[in-house]
Amino acid sequence: MCGIIGYVGAQPALEVVLSGLRRLEYRGYDSAGVAVVGAGVLRTERRAGRLANLEKVLDEGSDAMPGTTGMGHTRWATHGGPTDVNAHPHTDCTGTVAVIHNGIIENFAELRTELENSGHELTSETDTEVVAHLLEIEIARSRAASGSTGGSATTAAAAVAAAAATAGTAGSSGAAGGAADTGPTGPHPLTEALRAVCRRLQGAFTLVVLHQDHPEVVVGARRNSPLVVGLGAGEAFLASDVSAFIAHTREALEIGQDQVVEARRDGVTIYDFAGTPIEGRRYHVDWDASAAEKGGFPYFMLKEISEQPAALADTLRGRLSPEGSIVLDEERLSDQDFRDIDKVFIVACGTAYHAGLIAKYAIEHWTRLPCEVEMASEFRYRDPVLDRSTLVVAISQSGETLDTLMAVKHAREQKARVLAICNTNGSTIPRESDAVLYTRCGPEVGVAATKTFLGQVAACLLVGLFLAQTRGVLYGDEVAAYVDRLQRMPELVRRTLGTVEPVRELARSLAGAKAVLFLGRHVGYPVALEGALKLKELAYMHAEGFPAGELKHGPIALIEPGLPVVVVVPSPRGRANLHGKIVSNIQEVRARGARTIVIAEEGDTAVEPYADHLIRVPATSSLLAPLVTTLPLQVFACELALARGLDVDQPRNLAKSVTVE
Repeated sequence: MCGIIGYVGAQPALEVVLSGLRRLEYRGYDSAGVAVVGAGVLRTERRAGRLANLEKVLDEGSDAMPGTTGMGHTRWATHGGPTDVNAHPHTDCTGTVAVIHNGIIENFAELRTELENSGHELTSETDTEVVAHLLEIEIARSRAASGSTGGSATTAAAAVAAAAATAGTAGSSGAAGGAADTGPTGPHPLTEALRAVCRRLQGAFTLVVLHQDHPEVVVGARRNSPLVVGLGAGEAFLASDVSAFIAHTREALEIGQDQVVEARRDGVTIYDFAGTPIEGRRYHVDWDASAAEKGGFPYFMLKEISEQPAALADTLRGRLSPEGSIVLDEERLSDQDFRDIDKVFIVACGTAYHAGLIAKYAIEHWTRLPCEVEMASEFRYRDPVLDRSTLVVAISQSGETLDTLMAVKHAREQKARVLAICNTNGSTIPRESDAVLYTRCGPEVGVAATKTFLGQVAACLLVGLFLAQTRGVLYGDEVAAYVDRLQRMPELVRRTLGTVEPVRELARSLAGAKAVLFLGRHVGYPVALEGALKLKELAYMHAEGFPAGELKHGPIALIEPGLPVVVVVPSPRGRANLHGKIVSNIQEVRARGARTIVIAEEGDTAVEPYADHLIRVPATSSLLAPLVTTLPLQVFACELALARGLDVDQPRNLAKSVTVE
């Protein structure tokens, strides 16, 4: 989830772009870069690491990038590690076109091969760079069509200039009225070039483009990735988030799916990928600049909870090949290596450990391999039995969790194979592993994991399907059917988040509670553990999760009148043998005065007489249920903590990534 800003106007572009990047840094923070067009020259600068690294370089030569048209980018790596070379912007062979990008171009490998075979030199590992070179080709075609001649470095740009002189620049619109206006002769040639390129791209992307010879325009495009326009007085902005330009204007214009926008000082024009003019919807942003850094939410955690449908969709996107097989991000093992596996260990910490517990049910069910889930901090100290037939799955949001990293190193020393599930491209744990599956959830600022947990659960399910298919336990069509069910989950997540207001009210009413117990069966047990952990992290209160079947073996002694007990109920369809048992558990705690809070799927009427508070979630298959049953527990913990006056983004004593043992 990279941060993007483009600007055209009268102000020094570098200042505008850097101020926007500071507000966007939460979206991506492993590298940053800028590009400015001025005095007929395109200048770029980029650096790995936080934005401060780039600012330091620019401070040392602050007058080196003059111009009033520019763009900037903060990167969250998906293709290629966080290096200077992989940082955006990326340019073409002529150095006259610059591109920044948010998203994933799924067919970049075949496009890269095509470009290299035709003589283009690509210098980075990114999927983004192919766009710059494809634009170079389209601009050259425009030059040829207009009859321009000359050398390669400037003739492509000259062709665009000639075409622009002939066709004219699209007329003004957005700054004055918000409607698309194609002008007398149609779109700018740079817009046409980007539109042609976009039709070749697969995946999700926001693109913003500059051309050396055209300081009058910044062009952007989007598919399945955010892009918004800011409409100022004599200036215009393109950004991934209104926070990038909120200090300059609160007037904005929506850009729809599969659309291209050209921004100029006097307005904007919008076209779909087929070239049809589009009228964008104009709106006024009614929050201030400081709030907009969180997308209008008072806390990052609230924003990140709301982002879960998109984060889950990004994790799942492009995971099924045309041949029907699961696609990992990196794989340094052969299919035979995976077929030789006879045991699986999952190692993780905290919330990631709970994702691993859910994975155990799926992996054993689909692969018939024994699977153990270990706290990473304990793994190497108990001397586990590992060999080359053992697969260790390491789960870490940051990829730098030291306990998990040490578990990975121990596994490698014992000759075990290691597969990493991680949210941070280029981090240590993926580099130490034999195979990698990235969750692609984007930066998560809130310390308590929300969207990354859903991404980890989905990734674990994909790993289970990958193993089952590679080992011949599931056929391709069976895997495709499971993936299809998974790909429907973002919409169910969206539906669930739309119904949680009663959960917020309930949480506020329990702000004075001393403790909360959580019960679950099957995959509901790890969900109960996660619900209890969230309450501990955020509200600093006693919370425990138990397998409901263990209730009579001790925990029932904790039940007293008024004690809130949250119960995650398995499906009466998918787990009928457990459903009746957990309904009995609910009756047992209620008979002893507990206040029962029941999470059950839609249509489950058996629980209604015994629930003091009933929270409905969409019905789905049992192994996928945690993707929706977890959501009310996140909201419950967050709202209860807020009712206590606590900071949910930065809970006391906690860090986002634990890099010490």
